[in-house]
Amino acid sequence: MKMPKINPQILKWARETAGLTIEEAVKKIVLNGTKDTTATERLTKLESGETEPTRSLLLKMAKQYHRPLITFYMSSPPRQGDRGQDFRTLSGLASNKANAWLDTLIRNVQARQGVLQAALEDEEESDTLQFIGSMKMEDGVPAVLESIQNTIHFNLSEFCSQRSPIEAFTLLREKVEAIGVFVLLMGDLGSHHTKIDPEIFRGFALANNIAPFVIINDQDSRAAWSFTLLHELTHLWLGQTGVSGARPEKEIEKFCNDVASEFLLPSNELITIERGQSYEEIYLYINHFANSRNLSNSMVAYKLFRRGQIDKAIWSRLNEAFQKLWFESQTNKKNKNKDRTGGPDYYIVRRQRVGTALINHVQRMMSGGILTTTKAGKILGVKAQNVHSLIGL
Repeated sequence: MKMPKINPQILKWARETAGLTIEEAVKKIVLNGTKDTTATERLTKLESGETEPTRSLLLKMAKQYHRPLITFYMSSPPRQGDRGQDFRTLSGLASNKANAWLDTLIRNVQARQGVLQAALEDEEESDTLQFIGSMKMEDGVPAVLESIQNTIHFNLSEFCSQRSPIEAFTLLREKVEAIGVFVLLMGDLGSHHTKIDPEIFRGFALANNIAPFVIINDQDSRAAWSFTLLHELTHLWLGQTGVSGARPEKEIEKFCNDVASEFLLPSNELITIERGQSYEEIYLYINHFANSRNLSNSMVAYKLFRRGQIDKAIWSRLNEAFQKLWFESQTNKKNKNKDRTGGPDYYIVRRQRVGTALINHVQRMMSGGILTTTKAGKILGVKAQNVHSLIGL
């Protein structure tokens, strides 16, 4: 059967929604110029319909534009992907490229969630999760907080006593995954060239009552992961699908932050900042307090600000200082890694990002014949040939 012709509008739409200019795209797809035509002119002609792409070029476009090959054979560009509600306040920080990467990441998660939900329904183990959408903002922070605490059976003392923020997060993640929420660590599209800054995207909640997902941007500091998980969990309790950023200016974001911060740091555990203390003294106190409890120093500062113990100017200054401190630690970490040979095992890193719950579900459904290797790879975000090594079958 003869394949339909390519709609040139699709070529342009796919490039633009990937956040690429003409000049950037020709480099990505390795499109060379000819004797009479430059590379950019060649792509312009392809997008205007003057010439048609070869299949090999379409395959390159599909990979670099992060689109399935079949997309290029559609009669018209699809509608804008639904990222749910956008809870972010960006102040012009998000470039077209960053938002394009974010949309691609969200599409990826939604596709994975769809395959998993279908498999769970086929397995007839798709119990409806009653806590999804069980609360509303009008119920108030204490009521939502109590509902989450009673559901996940979390022990704060145990969390604070862990040896590191990552071990504390792992403990919290296990509690959350035990109630049926899948928690993924995702901050890029599979390479360091597509890293999404936490200022652009910190977390994403997919409020489905069979297979809900929480995505945490692992480009953020590890001490912040637990806070983000609880923030997104609150969105699930409110029945909200959407993406959150780093600037909590909208009322819904303040509400979710208040639930998360009260969860990890109850108001009665805060030592009062003395009147007249210098900025430097407050900075040192917060840093020590946060580190001793596996908490984000930015979260402790936010809590003090919300309680009125420090003003907005001090909070903003502290936030900027803690972000700078984290950035410097990341730079030092990168420099140390350059001196090392090799790196962390691919499967160890992948298992951490995917989470134990998702791996266990896929493993069980493959053993039961519910999932093919191809669909398992789709859910786990790996190639089919890597599935068995990842899940240990």
